[in-house]
Amino acid sequence: MKFGSLRLANPVISAPMSGISDKAFRLLAEEAGCGLVCTEMISVNALAYDSERTKTMFDLTGEQGPTSVQIFGSDPDRMADAARVVQEAGADVVDINMGCPAPKIVRNNEGCALMTNLPLAEKIIRAVAGAVGIPVSVKMRKGWDEESVNAVELAKAAEAAGAAAVTVHGRTRGQYYSGKADWDIIGRVKQAVSIPVVGNGDIYRPGDALEMMGQTGCDAIMIGRGAMGNPWLFRRTVHFLETGRDLSEPGFNDRINMALRHLAMVAGFKGEYTAVREMRKHIAWYLKGLRDSSRVRQAVNEVDTIKGLTEILEDYRKSLSKDEQDAPSV
Repeated sequence: MKFGSLRLANPVISAPMSGISDKAFRLLAEEAGCGLVCTEMISVNALAYDSERTKTMFDLTGEQGPTSVQIFGSDPDRMADAARVVQEAGADVVDINMGCPAPKIVRNNEGCALMTNLPLAEKIIRAVAGAVGIPVSVKMRKGWDEESVNAVELAKAAEAAGAAAVTVHGRTRGQYYSGKADWDIIGRVKQAVSIPVVGNGDIYRPGDALEMMGQTGCDAIMIGRGAMGNPWLFRRTVHFLETGRDLSEPGFNDRINMALRHLAMVAGFKGEYTAVREMRKHIAWYLKGLRDSSRVRQAVNEVDTIKGLTEILEDYRKSLSKDEQDAPSV
């Protein structure tokens, strides 16, 4: 599929997730074959103040791409300036966040709050699209709440303002991440615009992606929470869409190996102190569903060194291996 002039190798896209989609996560998603990977959302106000920490969030050094850098704000001029900065940094796509439900974001009339002000939303999209020579996409929700569902209207405005694609998360702001995503709204947006539409929400297995595409007609799918602690979902989904066959799920050795690799990558980019603390949640996701994983998660939260985390995971691997060896044959 194509985002404007950019052709993607496949229709599987990793979602922009705050606190998750850092360089390490993007590299794993890229390695797993995603057609497009996305950064965490970048504050244009922080960029305007030349924040070095913010700049590191879209440092694309060593990444093969294609990569979408997501920006958020409410001032059209600042959004345009930020778009130029991320284009210069090597972004292949600029994505405008109009879907984040976080209170601290919407309080500033940013993120999903822009769905309540379509004239301003369109002005922002037009300013960003006019500022860069790379494709611009817009990520939105179903609407602010069930009484103000307006994804179709925003998608039409985005197309008119020069967006090359839109992503629709089938939940309202009022839902946050609870309940079931409404895929019907994705289909309604697809019918209303001629630019590519990316469907987002409740893709936890490869079959969900095929079902969403069949039900909505969307051009691509975006995987978010389903890939937390499960980067294999990207590769499995690409393979399933291409062949109709599913790859096997990772075993406990695969999960522990990936957790350790992920830890090493984050430490390489951010140092031991930050890596240990950020990886606690990732390790919990990697181990989810395994026997006695709650005990291990608690132990992980009590250590503050890479050596300590590694020892916990390796001891856990030994206990799981022993259980496997002791299991009766059938």
